[in-house]
Amino acid sequence: MEHKTASADEDVEAGTEGPPPGLDTRVVRIVRQTLADQVYGDLKELLLAGRAAPGERFTLRGLASAIGTSAMPVREAVSRLVAENALEVLPNRAVRVPLMPRARFKELRLIRCSLEGLATETAVRAASDAEIAEVEGFERLFAAERDKPEPDGAAAMCHNKDLHFALYRAAHLPTLFQMIEGLWLQIGPVLNLDFRAGPDRVRQGEAHIRHAAMVAALKARDPEAARTALVADIWSAGDFILSRNVLPD
Repeated sequence: MEHKTASADEDVEAGTEGPPPGLDTRVVRIVRQTLADQVYGDLKELLLAGRAAPGERFTLRGLASAIGTSAMPVREAVSRLVAENALEVLPNRAVRVPLMPRARFKELRLIRCSLEGLATETAVRAASDAEIAEVEGFERLFAAERDKPEPDGAAAMCHNKDLHFALYRAAHLPTLFQMIEGLWLQIGPVLNLDFRAGPDRVRQGEAHIRHAAMVAALKARDPEAARTALVADIWSAGDFILSRNVLPD
C-alpha cells in the first residue's frame, strides 16, 4: 500500500491521470495529507531547534529529495510555514528562512519574555514531579555539552530548545504553548547566531547559569525566581546576538 500510495502522489505531482486503478482516491488524499503533516513536523523542528540559519535557502525539489518524498507534501508543508511567517517564498520560487531585522528581533524578545515568563510561572505551580525531572534532565544534557572540551553548538541548541519546551508544556496551557511555538518558529533560526557562534560561546555564555537557576526555582516551587531566571536567559542571549551586528536594520 505504501509503494502504491507514493506512486499515486507522484502521478498527481506530475499532472498525469492519477492513482492506479483500484486505489481509492480518498485514500490517496488521506495519505498525502499525512505525508504533508510529517514533512511539516520535520521542517518545524528544524526551525524550532535553530538548525536552519536566517537567510538560508532551499528548493522544494531539494527538500523533497532530502526528506525522501515527492514535492507535493513539501509544497503543502512549506505553505503552512509561510503562513506562520516561519518561511518565505522568493520570486524565483526558492524557499528562504526570513532575515530578522533588529527592530523585529527586539519586539519578539519583549513578547517572549511576557508569554514564556507566564508559562514558566504557571509551570512552577502545575508541573508534576515527572515533568520537573524531564526539565532537569535536559538541563543536565545542556550542561554536559557545555562542559566538553569542544562543545557542539547545534547539540547545545537542541538541548536548550528541549529544556524550554518541556518547561512550557508543564504549564498545561495548550493555547499559550501554541503561541510560544509560533514565536520560536520565527526566533529559532536567529539562535544560530548565539550557540553556533563557536565553542567558546557555549562554554562562556550565561545560559547554563540561567538554566540551573530555572530548574532550582522549579524544584523549589518559586514562580518569581523561575520567571526571573527565564527572562534573564532570553535577555542575555538577545544582547549577545544584537552585539554581533549581523541583523539587518
